[in-house]
Amino acid sequence: MTFSKGLNASKATFTKNRTPDSVSPFSGLCTTCLEGCPGLCEVGKSAFRGREVLYPQPYGTTTFASEKDYPVDFSHFNIMGTAVGAQGIEADSNKAIFPAVNVESKIGTGDPIKLKVPFVVPGLGSTKIAAINWEDLAAGTAISGAILTIGENVCGMDPECVIKSGRVVHSPNLKKRVQDFRDWQDGYGEVVVQSNVEDTTLGVLEYAIQELGVKAVELKWGQGAKNIGGEVKISTLKEALLLKRRGYVVYPDPEDLTVQELFKSGAFKEFERHSRVGMVTEESFLARVEELRNLGAKYVFLKTGAYRPADLARAVRFSSKAKIDMLTVDGAGGGTGMSPWRMMNEWGIPTVYLESLLYDYLERIKHQGEFVPNACMAGGFSLEDQIFKGFALAAPYVNAIGMARAPLTAVMVGKTLGRAIVDGKVPADIATKYGTTREQIFNSIHKLKDTYGNDAHKIPAGALGLYTYFDRLQTGLQQLMCGARKFSLAYITRDDLVSLTREAEDVSGIPFVMDSDRAEADRILGGRSMTEIYTMRSAISK
Repeated sequence: MTFSKGLNASKATFTKNRTPDSVSPFSGLCTTCLEGCPGLCEVGKSAFRGREVLYPQPYGTTTFASEKDYPVDFSHFNIMGTAVGAQGIEADSNKAIFPAVNVESKIGTGDPIKLKVPFVVPGLGSTKIAAINWEDLAAGTAISGAILTIGENVCGMDPECVIKSGRVVHSPNLKKRVQDFRDWQDGYGEVVVQSNVEDTTLGVLEYAIQELGVKAVELKWGQGAKNIGGEVKISTLKEALLLKRRGYVVYPDPEDLTVQELFKSGAFKEFERHSRVGMVTEESFLARVEELRNLGAKYVFLKTGAYRPADLARAVRFSSKAKIDMLTVDGAGGGTGMSPWRMMNEWGIPTVYLESLLYDYLERIKHQGEFVPNACMAGGFSLEDQIFKGFALAAPYVNAIGMARAPLTAVMVGKTLGRAIVDGKVPADIATKYGTTREQIFNSIHKLKDTYGNDAHKIPAGALGLYTYFDRLQTGLQQLMCGARKFSLAYITRDDLVSLTREAEDVSGIPFVMDSDRAEADRILGGRSMTEIYTMRSAISK
């Protein structure tokens, strides 16, 4: 099995092999490396661009995901349907129809957050791709009734942020991001503010809770795309110096006079801003959660990444002790592309493996009689079949599915079409087939008019794109659930899946398709089971 593609070449880094039909399978180098080649592959390009080639390009305005083909992913499972009964509704063919499937969910203890659709858009923070799409993303998530997380470093990267005695006292950027969501919120969903090492030092969550009235906050241990802190590129010396003074790791050092001269001469065009890695301890985590609640946080979440199994066990145990409202677990291979390219492909536990571990760990603490937090699974989800499987694989513990890259795609497409409509330049294939107006192109807009009336025309086009995409996911999920005869999310179980390979069974504990329902089938058919018949035949033949 080939696990990786393009070991030494990728469209993400604008590199290629000179002889793509003759590549060494273990190094990725061309089988014959030619003297005089200008450096087309990653090794060659690294000879003159160096660390720049660590990152996918163009950095900051494009999203990327891993190219790695993992041995087991969600395609190695199939969803089981049934011809009998219904759960969550009367077993009546006139009532058990797919629009009757309830996909609403709840997050948190006590007075939970209500979700119209069971989706979380996880930590989109200080990156350019998040900033330029935020207004549409916030409005789209709010009108859909989902959760949106404001990611790390937003205050630290805000040039207008006011910091006194090392603590944030005013951040126009964070304030606007929160308000962009609230402007369209209608009783469902919530906006969450996330915190990393630098955010904690700057007192970002204290500011968000006390000054902005934020109800939900999230502590971040990491994500599925990388095992280091967040990074962005900085194009001006002024900004690089500002971020260095605010406590970030900036490379090369913008305070070095030689570095300044090299930058001004054009020897390099960007600085890198890096966040520090956290140092997790049980004592400090529990103390921080209690501190945030005492400050007024109504909901406290934890997001962890695709670290080794022991770290997932820590996340589960600490979340249980702290009675965290939601634990988000992010599998390797996802992300929005602001990570070193090889790291995104080659580190961490992929989503199916990580969720299988999560199920085992949550089962253990449940059987110990301890608190079990709501769980959100993230890591490369994009369509309704994957979402159903994400709920089923760790059922009954998953309350939501986290997606960032796919919602960004929907927002960007919506914005592009919105501009085309305004400019009268709708692509011919779309105009011919669907029309040239918002009402004709975005086919879910009639639902929004029922809710928002005349204000529906104010909804940004990117938000329409996200809402319409989520509407498709909701409908597709309802159809799959109806076929499984599960009329609310709470009824989805691991029995709704079968493994298509023995390896998938070994990883997940989900029975192989030919073993699924064996006892039930034997009961229905009566007489001797096929195992008994095969045993008898074998004995007779001997």
